[in-house]
Amino acid sequence: MQLTDKAKENRENVLPYYESELNMTDPEFMEIFNNFLFDEVQSNTKLSERSQMLITLATLIANQSLKQYEIAVEAAINIGLKAVEIKEVLYQTAPYVGFAKMYDFLDVTNQIFDEKGIDVPIPGQSTTTRKDRIERGYEIQLNYFGKIIEEMNENTPKDQKHFNEFLKGYCFGDFYTRTGLDDQDRELITFSIIASLGGCENQLRGHTAGNLTVGNDKQTLIDAVTVLLPFIGFPRSLNALAIINEICQ
Repeated sequence: MQLTDKAKENRENVLPYYESELNMTDPEFMEIFNNFLFDEVQSNTKLSERSQMLITLATLIANQSLKQYEIAVEAAINIGLKAVEIKEVLYQTAPYVGFAKMYDFLDVTNQIFDEKGIDVPIPGQSTTTRKDRIERGYEIQLNYFGKIIEEMNENTPKDQKHFNEFLKGYCFGDFYTRTGLDDQDRELITFSIIASLGGCENQLRGHTAGNLTVGNDKQTLIDAVTVLLPFIGFPRSLNALAIINEICQ
């Protein structure tokens, strides 16, 4: 492969010992992709290496890219991500992609941790109980999204109100209250998951606004889409940019 100097440097930084079989079977494609991912993309984002890795792990889970995820976990460990951060990205995906889609990734992560000598289970990060999880989750919803949450609760048909309670307790009470990642991390990860899934534009609008509330500005979101594009393609990336431009006036 004829990689640019910058592509070589960035690739070796995160994957110093990895050589894909695709380099032998599909060298032309890998040359194009590696130069794009490790040079052009890197030249157009100011996100920290850590933040880039967090959202890369998230999009690979959302896209069900198990083999690439295994490589990315190795890369995450190489650049210094903590085991708890990797696990919390996984846990954060559960309410959005569903348990069926994240299960295999949980299993693979544990296998990699075992190979690396990282003890599992890692220390717990939960800060809620069965008694206060709904209340705590609702507080976070109000802080992130404001009156729209109250309006949603008021306008939801009676036979569907349990979904609102699921959002309060399960999505926000059980996961957003955890330690290991801060609010900015979790909202950026959530934005990346929803953008990767596609077809969830209403939810992406909400979490674009949520990102602004917790301190992730418009440029941060544009940088995130820049990092996501090689993994999710142009249609979903351009849809996400359109929503960013719509919400971030």
